[in-house]
Amino acid sequence: MSATTYSDVWDLDVFFKGGSESKEFREHLETLKEKKNHFEENAVAFHPPQSSGDAKLVARLIEEAKEVILYLRQAGAFISCLEAQNMHDRKADALRGELTSISAEFQSSFTKFQQQLADASEEVWEGLLQHDKLKEIQFVLEEWRQKAKDKLSSEEEGLIQALAVDGYHGWGQMYDTIVGAMSISYEGKTLSVGQANNLLSSPDEKVRKEIFDKLEGAWKENEELFARTLNHLAGFRLNVYKKRGWEDVLKEPLEYNRMKQETLDAMWGAISKNKAPFVGYLQRKAKIVGKEKLDWYDQDAPVAESNDTMSFTEGAQFILKHFSRFGKEMAQFAEKAFDESWIEAEDRAGKRPGGFCTSFPQSDQSRIFMTYSGSMSNVSTLAHELGHAFHSYALKPMDMLNRNYAMNVAETASTFAEMIVADAAVKEASTKEEKIALVEDKLQRSVAFFMNIHARFLFENRFYEERKTGMVSANRLNELMEEAQREAFADSLGEIHPRFWASKLHFYITDVPFYNFPYTFGYLFSLSIYAKALETNENYEEKYMALLRDTAIMSVEELAMKHLGEDITKEAFWEKGIKLCIQDAEEFLKLTE
Repeated sequence: MSATTYSDVWDLDVFFKGGSESKEFREHLETLKEKKNHFEENAVAFHPPQSSGDAKLVARLIEEAKEVILYLRQAGAFISCLEAQNMHDRKADALRGELTSISAEFQSSFTKFQQQLADASEEVWEGLLQHDKLKEIQFVLEEWRQKAKDKLSSEEEGLIQALAVDGYHGWGQMYDTIVGAMSISYEGKTLSVGQANNLLSSPDEKVRKEIFDKLEGAWKENEELFARTLNHLAGFRLNVYKKRGWEDVLKEPLEYNRMKQETLDAMWGAISKNKAPFVGYLQRKAKIVGKEKLDWYDQDAPVAESNDTMSFTEGAQFILKHFSRFGKEMAQFAEKAFDESWIEAEDRAGKRPGGFCTSFPQSDQSRIFMTYSGSMSNVSTLAHELGHAFHSYALKPMDMLNRNYAMNVAETASTFAEMIVADAAVKEASTKEEKIALVEDKLQRSVAFFMNIHARFLFENRFYEERKTGMVSANRLNELMEEAQREAFADSLGEIHPRFWASKLHFYITDVPFYNFPYTFGYLFSLSIYAKALETNENYEEKYMALLRDTAIMSVEELAMKHLGEDITKEAFWEKGIKLCIQDAEEFLKLTE
């Protein structure tokens, strides 16, 4: 390896020196504003193209828009990193507010440009698409045209964007503020929510129960604030949908994920029919921990001693070893990320809970955020986030507009990377105890995707239906969550988590609603790709990268047909991936007899 120890703190100075006080970043924002203003002037003067001769002008305006988007994304990534590494960085909060305003102004003029472009006649449109620069991004342009026809006038959409800054996005930021101010006292220490969550995998039931109760108490204490926040986010969305004449709350998330309702129905249908093996696993685990039924806080409880923890460097080396067995490019890419300090993994207070990967498109780099405490589960998370970063890397040869892959396929690359590492860990287990622990780590992910995320999906669907007729109280939200959890877990748990709706950031993200089913899609879709890779004797890395490069220029149904030869609107496709997970459940039952 090229480094004996890797840093677990990321380097952000390579982008802009000085954190939230950075002068370089201030200059970046000023340049961004100039570029946005310049595009705005040209967008206002732009009218529907009258002939294919306007193609050059259209291409030039698109290039200008791309430049603004690049600057916006670079800035957004930097601010996300500042906010995550220190939840008390008020300067970063102010920068977020400023960027949200710039982004909304750009979005307004960009929407106007897209709508004027979409107003071109069919004949002119066909002519425009013959231009070399436009032919390359045809899929994206067709998508713009369709979306523009689906929306209100550019003036009305511009007004929505402007009002969303302090309305819609403001409520999303409110959630971050409330969670940032929360802390848990435990054994004389003050823990952030993220640090407290890590203790839910303690081998000591007393610790898990105490931490769960303290967290539940903290969510309860703030539940009226969370209920208000969630209701206003959904209310804003529903009002926008109503104005646009959209009746189905899944219209936006399905279009965003470039997938059909039949595909979603087939996926949940296949999962619902195949829950018995996972219920069997949960029942066996309950028996092992000495209970009739597992309680919510027992889900991450270890049932066997895994071999010691791994330091951050050991975890990195484990990942590199197994990535290199899959493919050279993936391993070299990950090594570069470790060598150049792309990862913030230090276990310290004040960090945001959870993990993410964000791309810095102007620098051709990514940054990964997580809290690493040395478990095999942390190593899997690290591999997962590196999978996201590798996806961005695979797309480098593509036009910038052909890199906008949706969340469901985003979760494909990450889960694929995670599978490589999780499978390798099971194979390398040196004792039966360790093997049990590692098989269970994989099973916990299946339970998360097939049961926990199913509960989130059921909850959100039902909540939106009720929200259409008025505000939904905190009490009612607890009831809806409880019903969804009982149903999704096939009644296999004892005490559940009624305030999960308050604790899960995903319900409060304003980028896209229903930030749940794409995870399950990505998990099962990547399992099918993984199964293909295992079947293939020759190097699969090239085929895998070709699939990743297509993720932003076709629907998921087309992607699966082109690269896997599969029809994903049928339950049979999804059952193949589920079968691999059932094998884990069967192996766990055998190992723990």
